[in-house]
Order: sequence, then C-alpha cells, then structure tokens
Amino acid sequence: MCRLILGCSNADNHNCYMQFPLVSRSGQIRKLVEEHRDSDISRVELMNLPGGAESFELAAKFCYGINFEITPLNVAQLCCVSDYLEMTEEFSKDNLHLRAEQYLESIVYKNLEMCVEVLQQCENLLPHANELNIVSRCIDAVASKASAEQIALSFSRLEYSSSGRLHTIRQAKCEGDWWREDLSVIRIDLYQRVITAMKCRGVRPESIGASLVNYAQKVLTKKVDLVSTGHQKLVVETIISLLPVERLAVPISFLFELLRNAVMLDCTIACRLDLERRIGSQLDIATLDDLLIPSFRHGCETLFNVDTVYRILVNFSQQDDGEYDMDGVSIFESDSPHSPSQSALLKVSKLVDDYLAEIALDVNLKLSKFIAIAEALPAHARTIHDGLYRAIDIYLKTHKGILDADKKRLCKLIDFQKVSQEAGAHAALNELLPLQSVVQVLYFEQLRLRNALCCSHTDGNHKPVHHQSWRISSGALSAAMSPRDNYASLRRENRELKLELTRLRMRLNDLEKEHVCMKRDMAKSHSHKFMSSFSKKIAKLRFFRHSSSRGSSSPSRQSYRADSKVIERTCASIE
Repeated sequence: MCRLILGCSNADNHNCYMQFPLVSRSGQIRKLVEEHRDSDISRVELMNLPGGAESFELAAKFCYGINFEITPLNVAQLCCVSDYLEMTEEFSKDNLHLRAEQYLESIVYKNLEMCVEVLQQCENLLPHANELNIVSRCIDAVASKASAEQIALSFSRLEYSSSGRLHTIRQAKCEGDWWREDLSVIRIDLYQRVITAMKCRGVRPESIGASLVNYAQKVLTKKVDLVSTGHQKLVVETIISLLPVERLAVPISFLFELLRNAVMLDCTIACRLDLERRIGSQLDIATLDDLLIPSFRHGCETLFNVDTVYRILVNFSQQDDGEYDMDGVSIFESDSPHSPSQSALLKVSKLVDDYLAEIALDVNLKLSKFIAIAEALPAHARTIHDGLYRAIDIYLKTHKGILDADKKRLCKLIDFQKVSQEAGAHAALNELLPLQSVVQVLYFEQLRLRNALCCSHTDGNHKPVHHQSWRISSGALSAAMSPRDNYASLRRENRELKLELTRLRMRLNDLEKEHVCMKRDMAKSHSHKFMSSFSKKIAKLRFFRHSSSRGSSSPSRQSYRADSKVIERTCASIE
C-alpha cells in the first residue's frame, strides 16, 4: 500500500488538486480525488501498487520533470505503475506509459540479454507484468533471438569443398549458446516458459540440454535447508519435464544426478519413472559410479538403491515396446529399433557384473535382490561368466551364514561352460561353492582337456573339429560373438596347444637322453637286476611314443575316458 498526501488545505477547491502534475497526468489519482471532492481529503491510499514505493517515486519524478534514465532494470516497473496509475495519452500527451512501451519495443526486445534482465525484474511484478504481456513478449523475443543466432551460425559454417559441393564445417559442441548462462538467473516458472518457447522455435535439443544442465548445476548445488528443499524439488521436477526427447541430448551422468536428487527429494513417481526410462535407453554408455545410487530413505538397511537399478535394467531389456512418436520410431532410439544391440548387451552385462560385485559387499543385501539384478538381462547377454562368478564369490564370502540351498540358487546363475580357465581353476578349489558346482567345473575342465588332446592328434591331418568341442574348450565362444572375437579366441587356443606340444617334445627328448644313458650302463653291467630296471624304462618309453602317434589309441586316453565317465556319473548322481 502506498499513501499519497495532498498539500491543498481546502478540500472543496477541486481546481487546487488539478494543479498537481501527478493528478493531471494520472487518471487513477484523478478519479480518487474526484470521488472525495466533497470530503475533507488530505491523503489518498493506493492499494496493491506494483513495485511499491520505489515505482511510485519514479512515476512522481516523471510527473514533476525530474530527469532519470529508463533502463532494463526499471522499464518493467514503469510499465506496470504507469498502467496502474493510468498515465496514458488520454490524460497527458507523451505520458509515462508510452515512453516505457517505446523503450521496450525499440531497445529491449531487440537484445536477448536485456530481455532476460527484464524477465528477472518481472518476477516481483506479477501478475501485472503478465497482464500487460511484458513477460510473454520478452519470452518470444528470447526464443526468436536464440533460434535466429543458431540459424545464422549454421549458414556461416557452410562452405564449398574442392569438388564444388556445399558442406558444413564441424562445429564445437554448443557453439553460440552463450545465452544459457544468462537464463540461469531467472525464476524456474519463467525459465520453463522460455525453454518451451525455444522448443517451439526449433532451437537444437543439444542447446536446450546444455541450458538445462547449467541451470540445474547452479540451483541444485546450493546449500539445502528446510525452505529451499521444496524449491529444489520443484526445480528437479520442472527440469525433468523439459528434457528433450532426443537420445543423448543431455549427458547420461546428468540424468543419473537428476535421478539421485529426485529420490532424495521424494519427487513424484512419474518423474522418477521417466528418468529411469531415459537412462535405460542409453545404459550402455553408463559407468559403475553412475549406478551406485545411495539409499536415502531412513530405515533402509541396504547401502544402495537396488530397486531403482533393477527397473533401469528392465527398461533397457524391454526397449522394443517403448514409447513411439508419430513416425513410429522410438523417442529413445537405440542401435536397434526393437531391442538392444549385441554390443550394447555385452557392455551392460559387464557393467551389471561389476555392479553385482560392488553391492555383494553389503551384508544387508537380500539374496532375492542380488539374483533379480543378475537375471535382469537376457541369457545371451553374457558370453563370459567370469564377472558373474567373481560377484557370486564375493557374496558368498560376505554372507558366510548362507544356506546350502541358497548357494545352489546362486551357482545356478553361472554357466561353467562360459568361464575362463583361470576362473575354472579358482572355482575348482573354492570351498564356498556347493559340491555340485565343483563337479561341474571339473567335468568341463575334463572336456577342455579332451578337446586339447583331439586337436593335438588331428592338427597334422587337418581334420575338422566338432563345433561343440570348440565351444566348450574356449568357454567364451557363442553365436553371439563377433567374427573378430572368434578369431582372437581361436588364436589364443592355438597358442596354448602349441605350448602343450612343445612340452611333449621336451619330455620326449629327456626320455631319449635317458635311453642313451641306459645303453652306456648296459655296456658296463650285465646284472639281472639292472636288466629288469631297463625293461621297465623301455616299456615306459614305448608307452609315451605310442600315445603321441597320430590317429592311435593310447592307454592314457582310455584312462582319460574312464575318468570322464566317472565324473559324468557323479554329476548325474548329484543332480
């Protein structure tokens, strides 16, 4: 409320009041004076004056001819107070309202920075600034300027190549988006209207995303108290609603940061689900630190928010039935229009295994949640189960009181045909694993060894090896592997077989040297005891050469088959 004290002592003298410049230029004050012309009026109260006493002082200076400068910092106040006081051309020529409007049209609306300054001043002038369309006109001007600058920048990057074709020069990321720093100073409701207008004007999604990141970082990094918590919650929910639908318009680390804040501030379920769906569409570029979302709820026993990560994994695996735009293309586009690509699955499977190894250290983590995370991806996502075995081993070490039945549930997740030789050797000696799993490991190790022997015998004859044997021997090959990965695995196995052959040759050389020594001993001694020893060593030499000949069947291989059958019967009896 603003009180205006009139200096005329005779209230009946209406002409006395009309001599005041303020009364002569303001229709509102003239009405108030005329309403009280028959009473002893000495003061007039102006209720809900926009801008308060500061705005009225500027209007009074204008009426009394005191010079002052119209700037972006006061032009909104002048527009609102002149409209409230009715300082229009109807009551005085070249009045204050006309002067303020001319300044807006000729100067402010042509400059983006000035428009942002006026918007910032309008925050304390609502709803009057809205009623006079000052806010909407500034927002349209900002959106138009940002769009025009991007178009001009695009044309400036066009040039002709040596072949005479027109092409675009590669630009720096978010080049020409200097305005995003200016927008971070305005209030969230006005900022929302500006970003919405920019989207309608065709401003690039990457530019809008960069502005959202900048605005969130400036607001959400401030110290949180009871008053600002509600404001930050509003900011997070608004920014989530403004996120561009295009994939990779904002960094995935920023999406995770928004998700952490949404969980911590208890934002709406719709906001959190929207973020989880966006993150799921590009989970293959996430890192382990992104997934480690703390549990912010009081009384929550687990260290990390496992439920949120599980929903993200479900969204990643079920991208085929996601939301579609008018053209029938998913708004969260992936490498494949209907499901994650195999390369994305491999990356996410490794990420999930690392995440499982991290959360396995939590003594309060329930077995059901651990298994749910492990089974969230399709079975063909993992071509190597080393990471999964490592995570399960950590879980068993952390939860030593786990029941045998639960151990079996965990170990059923592992396909021991897809573990490396190093992991298999570790599992064979792991006392925490159930007996059934250990026997499976030994069985598949026997199959690998048999495959190695078959390869050593058939290498010279160039006989093809059964595909199943190759798959078991490598522990990593599958239909999902790329030709490059298959080639690398085959080369690795080839090197291992060559090393084994080298060992055999060295052993053969040792036996031949021993044979030469025995001949020398025979020349010196003809005792019966020495001949008996000699016969045994000769038999041993013949056995070795017989077993290493191509295409022959040796006692060692027969013994090996017997061992394999025993292990197979053991596996069947345990199952």
